[in-house]
Amino acid sequence: MAERRPFLVSAYRGLARGLTPFFNLLFALRSRSGKELPQRKGERFGYAAPQRPEGQLAWIHAASVGETMSVLPLIDRLAAAGVKVLLTTVTVTAAELAEQRLPDGAIHQFVPYDAPGPVSRFLSHWSPDVVMVVESEIWPCLFDEMRQRETPFLLLNGRLSDKSQKSWARLPALSGYLFSCLDLVLAQSDADALRFQRLGCSRVVSPGNLKFDAPEPAAEAGSLAALTAEIGGRPVWLAALTHPGEDEIALTAFEQLRQEFKELLLVLVPRHPARADAVSDLVRDRGLSVTRRSLGEAISSSTDVYLGDTLGEMGLYYKLAPVTFLGGSFNDAGGHNPLEAALSGSALVTGPRVANARAVYKEFWIENAAVRVENAEDLARRLQLLLQDPDGARSQAERARHLVSAGRGALDKTLTHLAAYLPLNSAGSPPEAVREDGA
Repeated sequence: MAERRPFLVSAYRGLARGLTPFFNLLFALRSRSGKELPQRKGERFGYAAPQRPEGQLAWIHAASVGETMSVLPLIDRLAAAGVKVLLTTVTVTAAELAEQRLPDGAIHQFVPYDAPGPVSRFLSHWSPDVVMVVESEIWPCLFDEMRQRETPFLLLNGRLSDKSQKSWARLPALSGYLFSCLDLVLAQSDADALRFQRLGCSRVVSPGNLKFDAPEPAAEAGSLAALTAEIGGRPVWLAALTHPGEDEIALTAFEQLRQEFKELLLVLVPRHPARADAVSDLVRDRGLSVTRRSLGEAISSSTDVYLGDTLGEMGLYYKLAPVTFLGGSFNDAGGHNPLEAALSGSALVTGPRVANARAVYKEFWIENAAVRVENAEDLARRLQLLLQDPDGARSQAERARHLVSAGRGALDKTLTHLAAYLPLNSAGSPPEAVREDGA
């Protein structure tokens, strides 16, 4: 396209180009904390070891675990349709999930740094036939580079909060340039679609939220039976996907609940398993006993906290506990996907800060399919009510499962729209066509 770059895009590109050598230091610092894999450093600079596969190649970029989980069913369908898929992520945990779950023929790479050199090298090597970024991954160098190419560029399962839309709108030249780079936005909801349109996206449809089409998270039957036997008749609740600061909140709630439920067990699953040592020390500092799954330790009658410090077993943890507090909702993480808990039959309690999936949570709260607590002090009280009323907890969980079932269908509609960009055979085609408005 001939449109001139806005000054801010040119400035960003120049700064990113100048800082590229310093990304080596950034990579080294992140590697020390387990946030990068040293042996795969080249990928972050756009250097790829694997060769590009022959045939149609779709590049999908999903930043972390939540986004990756949402597109795995789509990747399965694309692979079944004969399309090769390149998945990129930012986080190591998402890379580990991809290694476990990607279908044969799909390739994982770490996304290159958003600088002209790495992005250009990456695109030149892989030469994808279509590029899809997931949810809200807006990177100026990548978007600008795609503007210079003929490759179709899509936003998949797009979401945009009202706050973000207003922030972008304060820079109309920048936002108009970047968002008009997209050939198609597949938005999660009509509200998201409207916000994208306001920012200059020329073609927007709302097929729905792909997260609703995710399968029920797997729970290995032998592990579930073994842990259930170890727990016995003890009451149990789960603090899932916690961030720093939320572990303390969960432990405080646990100590309060133990005043009534003397044999109570807390299953504590940090969002990042790399924090397991720190969380384990935190538990012991409170005078509580902890057992760790990653070490193969069994739950005994003296175990206070069972630390789920493994990856890819959330289905197991949800099925162990009839009640779940879902983390990322008392800090700036923006909340985590509640649909896995809903599909697993665990009654959900969350904090109020869930901007990443606010529309989903709002529906859950309105329909009494989840409980919202405003502060840490209220958490123990609401958990107590659910533990005292198992039938009520099951009814709440069933309402959540029903809402998930009612929200399914985005995957087939998304594939219908992708058929305009990729030759999908019958294995990848949805059963029926949908109207252009995504209805």
